[in-house]
Amino acid sequence: MKTVLITGANRSIGLETAKQLSEKGLFVYLGSRNLQKGEETVKQLTENGYQNIKAVEIDVTNSESIKNAKDSIEAEQGKLDILINNAGILGVNPQTAAETSVNDIREVFDTNFFGVINVTQTFLDLLKKSDSPRISNITSGLGSLTLHSDPEWKYYHVKSAAYGPSKSALNAYTITLAYELKDQLFKVNVIDPGYTATDFNAHSGPGSVESAASFIVKHTLTDENGPTGQYFSNDIEDETGISPW
Repeated sequence: MKTVLITGANRSIGLETAKQLSEKGLFVYLGSRNLQKGEETVKQLTENGYQNIKAVEIDVTNSESIKNAKDSIEAEQGKLDILINNAGILGVNPQTAAETSVNDIREVFDTNFFGVINVTQTFLDLLKKSDSPRISNITSGLGSLTLHSDPEWKYYHVKSAAYGPSKSALNAYTITLAYELKDQLFKVNVIDPGYTATDFNAHSGPGSVESAASFIVKHTLTDENGPTGQYFSNDIEDETGISPW
């Protein structure tokens, strides 16, 4: 049975992704900053027929928490097949480039960028024990520099000094990581689930969590011929789903 860790998975897109992967027969570690909330979520899932889901406490901004999660999964499974770096924060609003404080920007980067790096580096040894390791970094269309430079893009006026740049940085890191692992069995990609109605954006997005999670699952459960170092977006209206960087 393949194993997957999803950070920030006790609600919204992360939770729906956990449900869909459980239905596909994977053992899911549902990552949550608060273990009690994670366990309450798992209890509800179990009562609704979902199997092979376990809560694990992981705060992506806390190195000790990350290591403890890694040690726990290693003791139980000996390896990890899939890492989905889903945890993220929006930060203060509005986020103007002229006035947003460095501390506010740094807080967003600590979760969305440095947190992903810390989790990935910590779990890399466990992933290398898999015969088909996958790393999916959950990004946003707001991380695309190409789209943000296009006045015709439908979200051109949605600018942010912290959130968008944190995702652009994540995209750049993913390219480098994918390159370094390209001669191994890894597939490393960034996946934008699209503008989705969640608590994250006060349910302003047009997309559903079901569609968002399905898109993540599709581009995570790839075979040995699947792409690596690619940027997929659920908001791109063609069959490839490939977004410009």
